[in-house]
Amino acid sequence: MKIGIPKEIIPGERRVAAVPETVAKMVKAGMEVTIEAGAGLGSYISDNDYLHAGAKIEPDHQNLFNQANIVLKVHRPIQDNQTGVHELDHMKEKTVLIAPLYPTHHPDLVAKLTARKITAFSLDLLPRIARAQSMDILSSMSNLAGYKSVVMAADYLGKIFPMLTTAAGTITPTKVIVIGAGVAGLQAIATARRLGGVVIAFDTRPVVAEQVKSLGAEFVSLETSHEQSQDTSGYAKEQTAEFYKNEQEIIRKYIKEADVIITTALIPGKRAPILITEQMVSEMKHGSVIVDLAIEQHGNCALSEPGKIVIKHGITLIGILNVPSTMPVNASQLYSRNVFAFLNYIAPQLSTGQLDMSDEIIKACLVVYHDEMAHASMKQV
Repeated sequence: MKIGIPKEIIPGERRVAAVPETVAKMVKAGMEVTIEAGAGLGSYISDNDYLHAGAKIEPDHQNLFNQANIVLKVHRPIQDNQTGVHELDHMKEKTVLIAPLYPTHHPDLVAKLTARKITAFSLDLLPRIARAQSMDILSSMSNLAGYKSVVMAADYLGKIFPMLTTAAGTITPTKVIVIGAGVAGLQAIATARRLGGVVIAFDTRPVVAEQVKSLGAEFVSLETSHEQSQDTSGYAKEQTAEFYKNEQEIIRKYIKEADVIITTALIPGKRAPILITEQMVSEMKHGSVIVDLAIEQHGNCALSEPGKIVIKHGITLIGILNVPSTMPVNASQLYSRNVFAFLNYIAPQLSTGQLDMSDEIIKACLVVYHDEMAHASMKQV
């Protein structure tokens, strides 16, 4: 197997799909690994670091793809703004691509993959089962984003997080609200608590209450049943407009006293629900901060702007995109371990040229197989 690791071309991306640790594991497994020159620099990994791990360095972008029959990426293939050439046009037919592709959001990409006869696995579609935990890129990146959201909030907030007793009097602790108690939300809760904040967490799924309380936060929930609030994979389900309106009213009771709000509520394949309206923002204390981690799917706050930090109604709204890339060292470490776990899992089948379509992991992630759309969701698009 010849593995190719290209340099990511999306603006601002600092992660890389393989680090020396995982390169060494691939080489040990009998794989030939080629890294595009400079691919790891954003994560402070030099070409020499890769050479010492057993990889080859290829300075030419096209030559990298010519040599590889398996390509590992951090982002879906896109068109290079400098050359005008799409990354898929560099790949040979029958190349195997492993990356998060978000196929339902990008049907044109799936069509192009099909036309190019590229077998594509989308890591964002991994099932939430025990066997796939070591491959779960979404959990790895969400963990980092949850941590960084609190650090960003602390940086822009005009006060400290912990209670402090001084000769000049006592400083009260920061009041933090975390909306959505998934992986990112739970990490945000834990980080805010470590900094000394008083935390209230809100989620539509009563099942997460125990986890929230174990981290030392108060839990607030709507009255919903387990079946109503989450799907069979454990993700929050899309609800009715009336449901979200009721949710906004409950949140509204708490945010007037909040110093920091972290929003993480996402619905797989859908626009993030609006949980904080402009009116609600206008009622908050001046100087408060909202970090909208749902901004990749248009945000939970009506006033958040993708890729920007803005002040509206006296509130700082942080809509930074691709938060994991702001921590490239750890993000690349975790992402590359997830990718290697997936590659190692499917390698025996790739070597034979026959994929087991009954395998739960392969069935969930396989988007295109040779020249056919393989994923059920894409056949409906």
